[in-house]
Amino acid sequence: MDQESVKKSIAQILEEKFRPNNISFTLDDDGLICFEGSMQTWQAMVDFCHAVAKLPNIKHVVSHIKTPEKIYKEPVDKTPYLKLGIIDEVDVLIIGGGVIGCGVARELSKYDINILLVEKASDISEGTTKCNNGMIHSGYDTKPNSLKAKYGVKGNAMYSKWAEELGFHFNRTGSFVCGFNQEDADIIQGLYENGMKNQVPGIEIISGERAREIEPNINDKVIVALWTPTAGYVEPYEVALALAENAIENGTKILLNTEVFDVLQENGKVTGVLTNRGIIKTKVIINSAGLYADEIARMAKDEFYTIHPRRGTLGILDKENKGKLHTFVGKAPSNYTKGGGPQETPEGTLLIGPSAKEVADKEDLGVDRDDLGFILDKTMELTKNISPDSLITFFSGNRAATFEEDFIIEPSKKLKGFIHVAGIQSPGLASAPAISEEVMNLTIAELGHEVAEKVNYNANHVFTKPFRDCSNEEREQLIAQNPAYGKVICRCETVTEAEIINAIHGVIPATTMDAVKRRTRAGMGRCQSGFCGAKVLDLLSKELKINPAEVTLKGPNSEILTEQTRNFQRGDSL
Repeated sequence: MDQESVKKSIAQILEEKFRPNNISFTLDDDGLICFEGSMQTWQAMVDFCHAVAKLPNIKHVVSHIKTPEKIYKEPVDKTPYLKLGIIDEVDVLIIGGGVIGCGVARELSKYDINILLVEKASDISEGTTKCNNGMIHSGYDTKPNSLKAKYGVKGNAMYSKWAEELGFHFNRTGSFVCGFNQEDADIIQGLYENGMKNQVPGIEIISGERAREIEPNINDKVIVALWTPTAGYVEPYEVALALAENAIENGTKILLNTEVFDVLQENGKVTGVLTNRGIIKTKVIINSAGLYADEIARMAKDEFYTIHPRRGTLGILDKENKGKLHTFVGKAPSNYTKGGGPQETPEGTLLIGPSAKEVADKEDLGVDRDDLGFILDKTMELTKNISPDSLITFFSGNRAATFEEDFIIEPSKKLKGFIHVAGIQSPGLASAPAISEEVMNLTIAELGHEVAEKVNYNANHVFTKPFRDCSNEEREQLIAQNPAYGKVICRCETVTEAEIINAIHGVIPATTMDAVKRRTRAGMGRCQSGFCGAKVLDLLSKELKINPAEVTLKGPNSEILTEQTRNFQRGDSL
């Protein structure tokens, strides 16, 4: 590694674009560069590190650069948690309950080993998994020979089998990238050539007229489009739930509300983790902690990447638009992942977005006016017969991006028994089946002894058919078996009391308002919980046997009610 040439290149980058600054760095022989110091803005830090990551011989970039926007947490006092002692011993510990962690758990449950997944939130899929558009990308836009290209195309092809086995909704609708002029056509040609290199099945460039034959509500001004028929859509939290429940059915354990504070090791080998519940001993740790994967890596003393959250805003339009679009309709992106557009979800809801904005806080799920304007304007530009007035809600999620903009899937070079599964941003959802399979193989290798497959492994998972999808005859049968099916709680989505109670007492209990929403769709419709919210809260209170003021939106510190406003006794006058 020619450190002097790297120093000169970095000095030039700083001089040209990032003054003033206070930056120092270390560079090792493997191409890992680590920055210390401060910069004026978070965006400047991200742009600078992106520029450095593109330099020759730079393999990984770690940033400890401080900026005014970032709030830095105080270290956790581990002493009280160490005193709790050992609470469990397992063969494999998975950190993170998103689609990747749940996918890995399900793949490993094929083997006769003791598996535990820990998730710091109150439910699975509480991070990036719940806040993306559910697109199963075809793979035309990923860099050839990257891990994104490798696992994205392979994972896409594996989704049909996953959906068949696990029972989640999957629509292979295809997708468009639309062009309005010659500049767009040139970008589309480049994407086509890239897709051919990535071996994307069925990819082709078609005319605007042909695009409108497939999707009539594409804007009349579109003159050319990239068509990839293998793209599809899922409800990401439904995929994660199916994976997690199938893993549990095959013997995996899941601990929610369990945060990892330290990675324990002896003589260069993993021995366990310290959590808020105590110590969990293990032989292998899989770091699939999403936005927090870099912090877990730091605990393992193997920090060679930094996660910088990239926020994306999504919007949901009213079901009056159902049937107006069936595919994803996008426009050629101009930077990292700002190529989103409108699409129909498996439930028939029109979803728009996402945008892309770098944010300093991993928990910053705000929606800025310009983000919302961007996704609405893009939808109106690409389509016709759709009104922005039909927007019923909007939300944001954060992507777990690294400065190298690729996945990190590899065993640690410093700590035996530690596997990195990090930087899983788009097309992470599409790649999930292939990544899960790869991490399963890496884990079996790390265990270092012959591991037997289970003779009674069950690959199939069945969801109960939603009441809204039942025929009248099926509904009558359900009501006869359980009268709670006859009480509709959520009118917008036709969700019954029985379904909500079943979710609360499910394989992975839904103990929050959001958890109930993800499992049943209660609150996802036009009124956005305006009518059913109080009823769902009441059911949670009764079924969990807790005070209504203890019911939360998504776990601790998100209580819906703060105090009683008044107490009425029968016979009191208003």
